[in-house]
Parts: sequence; structure tokens; C-alpha cells
Amino acid sequence: MYLKRIVIAVLLLGVLGGGVFVYFVYSAFFSPNTAFEKNEATVYIPSGADMLELQQRLAPLLEDFSAFQTVAEKKQYRIKGGKYILKKGMNNNEIVNILRSANTPVMVSFNNQESLPALAGRIATQIEADSSSLLASFLDEKFLKDRNLSAETSIGLYIPNTYEFFWNSSAPDFRNRMVEEYDRFWNQDRMEKAAKLGLSPNEVIALASIVQKESAKVDERPRVAGVYLNRLRKGMALQADPTVIFALKRQLNNWDTIIRRVLYRDLTIDSPYNTYKYAGLPPGPIAMPDISAIDAVLNAENHDYYYFVADVENFGYHKFAKNLQQHNRNKAQYVRWINSQNINR
Repeated sequence: MYLKRIVIAVLLLGVLGGGVFVYFVYSAFFSPNTAFEKNEATVYIPSGADMLELQQRLAPLLEDFSAFQTVAEKKQYRIKGGKYILKKGMNNNEIVNILRSANTPVMVSFNNQESLPALAGRIATQIEADSSSLLASFLDEKFLKDRNLSAETSIGLYIPNTYEFFWNSSAPDFRNRMVEEYDRFWNQDRMEKAAKLGLSPNEVIALASIVQKESAKVDERPRVAGVYLNRLRKGMALQADPTVIFALKRQLNNWDTIIRRVLYRDLTIDSPYNTYKYAGLPPGPIAMPDISAIDAVLNAENHDYYYFVADVENFGYHKFAKNLQQHNRNKAQYVRWINSQNINR
């Protein structure tokens, strides 16, 4: 009888202990474990992170990180870099599942960067790769050689737009994706239009960069492009002020310099980008043209204009002329206006 009672007591203790164990396991897996007040929180986990790094990033969002860690170990979770979104009230089981398989893409946007370092800096604010690794990837000698590019022309490879990336994308990941987007952009239709103009894609982009700098008005860009194409066909110098500004900035190695007025002395700067001094297109784009500027060149207006100058009666647009006499009249009006504004540089 006494032994029977002992056995029953042991069984009861076992059941009780098992119940307690089950409760703690259930609680660890399925009890809410978030500490943020908003409906969701975002955590960025670096590539190659260890548990200590994960704790630093995740612990502020959880009530009990040790409980999360226990569940993560039970589920054999392997840390993966990326951007993850946690919902308020999630339990540890759900959190581990999110961190295991729900890397959330980010939207990466860029436009109008004037240089590869500027592009690298812009992208580095949006994905994990830093600006140094991005720039090194852009300028990798083997990559440039394989693509038949140079340091001067390679910025044209990056078509401004908004793209979906994983946050933990590396510098080569970004660059290689841009190659795919570039090849997709230059479809048969665009290639045929470029061929009809007698220009390569790189030359189209170089001209588009000038067109974009000349006019912020998308509806005017095909007309501006037509002027430059007319000049190229006739063997005239492009004489584009934005190329002189680019040459000055390049010479100063200061891309933040603000130049609102090109002076006569600036036109003598000895640079292959100075289209007053050197005929034809510059050796590469003077900025990163957007799609509207590229398509403006490919779909340029067919007209007889060879000159244009800013229209002070319709700001943002230009007055176009077919001959130098008419252009000089338009230019005189512009010079009077700019002098009245005391714009000396």
C-alpha cells in the first residue's frame, strides 16, 4: 500500500512537472513577445551577423530576447541578412519564421547623379553595400573591359528609375542587376532608332545628358535634341554650356560648385568635355540622363533650328532660331535680362 502511494505520488509529480514543462514550452513558442507600440517594426540584419549582432538589433523590439533565442535554437534558425518586418503581438515562433524566410525588398531610386561617386553615395543610403565597395565595383577594370566601357562612359550604364532590391544586396549584386536593366532598356526598338541617327547607345546617352541639362521641360527636350543633332550632321560644334560647366567642375574636382552663368573666359578651358573647343560629342555623359532625355534624343524633333537660348518671357523654356542673326537677337534679350539680375557667376 505504501509503495503504491509512492508510485502514484511520483506519477502525479511527473504529470505536474510535464504540465509545467509544456506550459513553459508553449509560452516560449506562442506567447506574444513584441515590445513596440506601433503596428509594425522593421529590423535590418547585416550579412554575416552573429547572435550578438542579432541581439543588438532585435532585443529593443522584444519583451524577452532569451525566450526568442531559446525558440530560435529549437527551430535551428540560421541568421540571414536582410530587412524584416515584425507585427505587433507576434510570438517567437512567428518571429523566427519571419526572420527565416520573409526578407522584404526595398525600393531603390536614383536619378541625375553627375558622377559615379555621387551614384555610389546615393545607393549606399538605400542598401547594405557601402559607397566604397559600390564605387570599386563600378570601376572594376575587368568589368569595364568586358562591357567595353571606360570610367568616363560607364555612368551611362545606370538607367535612372526605381528598382526593387533586397536590402542586403552586395555592390556586385547592384551593378550586375543594373547591367540587366540596361540591356533590357536598350531593346530592339531603341537600338534601331539609335542606328538611324548614326549613334551608339553610349553616344545617345552622352547627348541625352546634355539635353537634360539644357532643359528641365520634358516636352521641350525633343526639340533641343533636334538642334544638337542638326549641328552634329552639319559638323558644327555643339557649343553646349552644360559641357563647359561640367569641365569646370571636373577641373576643380568639386561637383558641388554652383555655376549659374558661363563666362567667355570659361569657353577656353582645355577639356575634351568643352564642346566650344572640341567638335562632336564629349567622351562621356556629363550627368546621368533620365529616360525622358534618352527617348527625347531617340525621338528628336525634325526641324531646321540650329540655335536656342533661354526664353526670359517663358521661364524654363527656350527661344529657337534657324540662323545666327535671329539667334543673336534672342541672345541679346537674354543677356539684358541676366545682367539686370546681377548674376555674375
